[in-house]
Amino acid sequence: MPDIEVILLVVGALLLSTVLAAKLSERLRVPSLLLFLLVGMLAGSEGPGGIDFDSPEVAQAVGTAALAVILFSGGLDTRWATIRTVVAPGLTLATVGVLLTALVLGTAAWWLLGSFTSFDFGTEGLTWQEALLLGVIVSSTDAAALFAMFRGGGPQPVARIRSVLELESGTNDPVAVILTTAILGLLTSASLSAAAVLGDLLVQIALGAVVGIAVGWVGAALTNRLRLGTPGLYPILVLAIGLITFGISDVIGANPFLSVYLAGLVLGNRVKEHRDLILDATDAFAWLAQIVMFLALGLLVFPSELLAIAPVSLALAAVLMFLARPAAVFACLTPFRFDVRAMSYISWAGLKGAVPIVLATFPATYGLAAARDVFNVIFFIVVVSVLLQGLTLPSAAKRLGVARPA
Repeated sequence: MPDIEVILLVVGALLLSTVLAAKLSERLRVPSLLLFLLVGMLAGSEGPGGIDFDSPEVAQAVGTAALAVILFSGGLDTRWATIRTVVAPGLTLATVGVLLTALVLGTAAWWLLGSFTSFDFGTEGLTWQEALLLGVIVSSTDAAALFAMFRGGGPQPVARIRSVLELESGTNDPVAVILTTAILGLLTSASLSAAAVLGDLLVQIALGAVVGIAVGWVGAALTNRLRLGTPGLYPILVLAIGLITFGISDVIGANPFLSVYLAGLVLGNRVKEHRDLILDATDAFAWLAQIVMFLALGLLVFPSELLAIAPVSLALAAVLMFLARPAAVFACLTPFRFDVRAMSYISWAGLKGAVPIVLATFPATYGLAAARDVFNVIFFIVVVSVLLQGLTLPSAAKRLGVARPA
């Protein structure tokens, strides 16, 4: 094992590289998430860095912890006054929208990947359940990617559209996580039934909501009354409350991702003591979590394996961006009287990011034979989504006429 001095030097160099990459992304107007992934890939075993890392389990653990911090920070930064008018459309998009997107993309994956013998899906090709798993993994709008885009400047959408996207991206990740683990359970266990999976899904959502709101309310009261002598301790206190929320939810069988987002939402709207300091510090925590997560996921990628799956991955990315996501958005939001321009922008704002890549590590931990190919396909789809949609999203608001006045 390397000396601690060497480890600290490597960690410091990687963090410095990502900070410089973030600055470069501002100059080039390229999403910083892509450059973070690139730094991780360059540092990996097939890059000049030569760091040998091939552990989906470690990447999953790092990604899960980072997602908890990112969702908590996103909840803290969301004003209830701006989202309360869009709760119904936002939650519809976060639930029904995820299912519709997964069904359309899963059908395309079943047809496309079932025809390619280079994938290790067995002699009969990709099964419907495996295709649906792939669709579910990339069905959610990524909160980290979207929040990063909104913080990055440029034309912003009007308040109603932004509120829908923030609520959707904060609440659909838990749905994708639950569905992913449920389908993996069905694939790897003959004793599970669809009815049992649905019942477990509803229980996790209900418990997650209760835990998140309750701990958030208690945490806000504690933060307002504790009167700490050192202001710098308030962000640590709030972060501790978020981590406790995640842990309690996981222990009792609730969905921890939904709980931590709701706890952040309640805390951010009820805390009065040093609120600005808390928001600035947790934003820094979220950036650090995002950097660490993308570095770990970048290290896990072997670029030499991506070329073989490029054609089918590009085809699936096109289906996702131009068919699956728009179909889900228009089906979910038309009843709420969103116009075509607003729904077109929301369709294009379905950015993919860290969540699908983290979820793509789950099949390996469940022992699925096609785990490596599933991971590579999903990684490629995410890169295409962030590159194409991320680069054009700011201008899309202006072109579609839904941009907020400067």
